[in-house]
Amino acid sequence: MAFRILTWHVHGSYLYYLTQAPHQFYLPVKPGKPEGYGGKLPGFPWGDNVHEIAADQVSEQTFDCILFQSRRNYLQDQYEILSDAQRQLPRLYLEHDPPREHPTDTSHIVDDPQLLLVHVTGFNALMWDSNRTPTCMIEHGVMVPERVRYSGELEKGIVVVNGLRQRGRRLGADLFQQAQCSVPLDLVGMDATALGGIGEIPHARLPEFQSHYRFFFHPVRYTSLGLAVCEAMMLGLPIVGLATTELVTVVQNGISGYIDTQLEQLIERMQELLADPVQAQRLGQVAREVAQARFGIQRFVQDWNRAFEQAIQLQSAVWSLGVPTSR
Repeated sequence: MAFRILTWHVHGSYLYYLTQAPHQFYLPVKPGKPEGYGGKLPGFPWGDNVHEIAADQVSEQTFDCILFQSRRNYLQDQYEILSDAQRQLPRLYLEHDPPREHPTDTSHIVDDPQLLLVHVTGFNALMWDSNRTPTCMIEHGVMVPERVRYSGELEKGIVVVNGLRQRGRRLGADLFQQAQCSVPLDLVGMDATALGGIGEIPHARLPEFQSHYRFFFHPVRYTSLGLAVCEAMMLGLPIVGLATTELVTVVQNGISGYIDTQLEQLIERMQELLADPVQAQRLGQVAREVAQARFGIQRFVQDWNRAFEQAIQLQSAVWSLGVPTSR
């Protein structure tokens, strides 16, 4: 069954993959495209099931579900653009990140037994205190062009992080700069030029662009599993990264890449991959097999279909009992 879903543009790549689900997605937009209201931003081949709608017209529309993707969506935006009736609709909150304030003792802003909280990694679900809110976990799903495969002839590593300079230690800006002193690394992403990087590569061009690099380096200390990691694995790049958060469940040392908590060890492994393209190819092949088994887009779509249905069932149960809502 196809649903009409209102959500905000918070994470472009994730939104693109989410809209592979067979539903109609409506993105509110505002003049100047402030945070969350960018709509169908360029760089993605949006499907016909993705629609922009003026924010001041949202309250007049009919939807089946509301999908929040940020604190601002939940605490502010819904009260600005949704009608009272729309705020009683089935609702989901997609939590993209692990807790920032404290890794284990932070309560999620949502505490609502009538809303479904969706975590994107098992690590995130483990660390958040999700209060009374029903939760599920949906791992990433990604797509790369069938014609693009890892070649690895460039004797360099690639790092794909948006806003690395501004996001600092949490995303590993210092580790990237330290590693770059010993290993040739190219940085790609928004504002990458601020750290001497290449700059932003459109999402549609990124698979072909990065397929030529010897390995993918992920310097991130603490965040969710990056979609860029999943995409690189799907292409067949070996992954080198920190043995923290969800990445430890994805990369096996010496099998699909290398993970460690010591940067010096990772630098040695990267230097080995530069010197041994056959080893890099072997690791990358396993990385691709792992990605195909774990991050396939069809499994991702099926999981989201179930989540939307679960959210609707939650609200239907409330309505059938005649329980008043607190919103």
